[in-house]
This record gives sequence, structure tokens and C-alpha cells, in this order.
Amino acid sequence: MGESSAKHEAQQRADRIRAFREELAELERQGVLTLDAAQRDTVERHLQQTLADLAKRFDVDTTASQKQISWGMRIASTLGGLALCAAVVLFFQRFWGLLGIPAQVALLVATPLVMLAATEFAARRERTLYYGSLLSLVAFGAFVLNLSVLGSIFNLTPSHGALLAWGIFGLLLAYAYGLQLPLAAGLICMLGYLAACFSSWTGAPWLSFPERPENFLLGGLILIAVPGFRLQRRYAEFDWLYRTLGLLTLFLAILILSEWGAVSYLPMRQSTVEAIYQVTGFAAAGLALWIGIRSRFAGVANLGAAFFTLFLYLRFYHWWWNWMPGYLFFLVIGLVSIGLLALFRKLRRRTAEAVGP
Repeated sequence: MGESSAKHEAQQRADRIRAFREELAELERQGVLTLDAAQRDTVERHLQQTLADLAKRFDVDTTASQKQISWGMRIASTLGGLALCAAVVLFFQRFWGLLGIPAQVALLVATPLVMLAATEFAARRERTLYYGSLLSLVAFGAFVLNLSVLGSIFNLTPSHGALLAWGIFGLLLAYAYGLQLPLAAGLICMLGYLAACFSSWTGAPWLSFPERPENFLLGGLILIAVPGFRLQRRYAEFDWLYRTLGLLTLFLAILILSEWGAVSYLPMRQSTVEAIYQVTGFAAAGLALWIGIRSRFAGVANLGAAFFTLFLYLRFYHWWWNWMPGYLFFLVIGLVSIGLLALFRKLRRRTAEAVGP
């Protein structure tokens, strides 16, 4: 098991201990369960010792306030990494014309290597990896800048192979250090690469890949499937990111196609293409909602419910807005929202009963 996966499991155990303490206190308050002083002390000492061991080995958050602060640190790390990436780009723009080509090439090659060495140093010194995450994002940005500017210096023809290189670099950073920011960046580049390949296979210029949402469908499906691979089980903390990014890619592509069928590859009338993707959107969102609830993947269920509702409201808008009075339209939307709440609640309860505790 990888170190990042072990830390992920350690944090989950710390969260379970905190939840157990809260539930135990509530049971004692209600008189459902009462421990004598000796039992209470034994349980508390065991829990306290377990948390201390987890904090010492993995530097996990053992209290709710620590977890809130950690979220703030993650946000600060992300914003700091983005700011430093911008600083690197602006620095190159400011002084680039003053350097000769050998100096430019040396600087381009050295920058990502220096940032990579800084990431390695930070990862070894800090178990929480906040600084490592920040520096890894700068290393990724420097690598992207490296290939882009080198291609411009030597007048190379732009190629979608750069997306593949960026994606691989991001994935290597992510899996080497257990970092989610470079993983997200790398996966987005890989999605772009697969979409560009699909665009090239159809005979279109690869740079036109964003114009056809269907180019992204295969990549989204692959990302959703990755957590099921055996090799990925060592990095279970990444699963939610694969599922979330894959579902977002699928749902957004289907949403665009359901509204603007003219951008589809399908050789059909625009209205027919839109109808196909409207049905596909409802089916995909409903399936995601059902699987998310049944498998207890909260993010999958939430995305499925959100896009099912969005698809439904868009249909209402197209069907009723032009002829229905505004007050009546929003009244119907409100009533439908109440109905959806009741439906989702009922579905959740039935699925929970089927799965069991």
C-alpha cells in the first residue's frame, strides 16, 4: 500500500473515532447506553492513544477544528501554486527578450527541474504535503511553459503530443507524492489529448477538438472506469477525483449536445440529435444517482441528482416558457422541486434498506 493511501485510511479512521465519540456521548445523554467510570476511562484512553499514534505517524486531523483549518490550508496551497505559476509566466515575459537563445533554452530546461527538486525536498520534510502540493503545481506549470516556448523558439509545428507529455508529467507527480492537484491537471491534459486524437481520426484539425463535445465522451468513460482497476486500489484516495472529473466531462458534453445538436458527428437532423442526447442525459444522470446511492459514493449521487434536475429544468424551459405566464412557470418549477425532493428522499431510503447498515 502506498504512503498516501495509508494516510488516507488513517484519516478515515480518525474521522470514525471522532464520530464514535460524538455518538457515544449522545447515547449516554439519552440513557440508551451507560458506561461506568472504569469502562469510560478505558475506552477514552484507547481512543486517545490511537489518535495520538495516528497523528504521530501520519499527521492526520484529529479534531473538527483541525480539519477545517486543513481545508483552509489546501485552498491556500492551491491559490499559492496558481499565483507562483503566474509569477513564472510574467517573469519570462518581462525578461525574455533580454536573453539569447542558449540562455532561454537553459532557463526553460532548468526551471521545471528546480521546481521538481523543490517538490521532492518539501515532500521529504513535510508529511502534510501542503508545500509539496504548491511546488508540484509550479513544476507542472513550468513544464507546460517549457514545451510551449521551446516549440515557439525552434518554430516546431504544434502537436497534440504536448498534451500527452503534460498529462504524463502531471500523473507522475501525483502518484509519486500522493498529490491531487497535479493529478487533476494531468487528467485534464489527458482528456484533451484523447479528444484531439479523436478529432484527428475524423479528419479534422486536432486544434478543433473543443468544437465537438463528443470528442470527450470516451475520455470521460475511461476516467469513471479507472477506480475499478486493480492497480488503482493502492491509491484509493484518488478515486473520487477520477469519478468526479469523468462524470463532469460526460454530463457537460451531453448537456451541450442536448442543446446544440449541430455540433454532433451524428448524421441526423439537429432536432433528432438533441432528442437522443436529452434522453441519454436523463438516463445517465439517473444511473449515476442510483449507483452513487447504492455504492455510497456521495459525490456520484450528488452529481447525478444535480444534472438530472438541470436536464429536467431545461426541458421545462423549452416546453413552457414561451406560452406560460411567468408566475405560473415558476410556480410549476417550485412544485416540481418539492416533488423531486420527495422522490430523491424515497429513493435514498429504499436503497439504504436494500444495502443494509
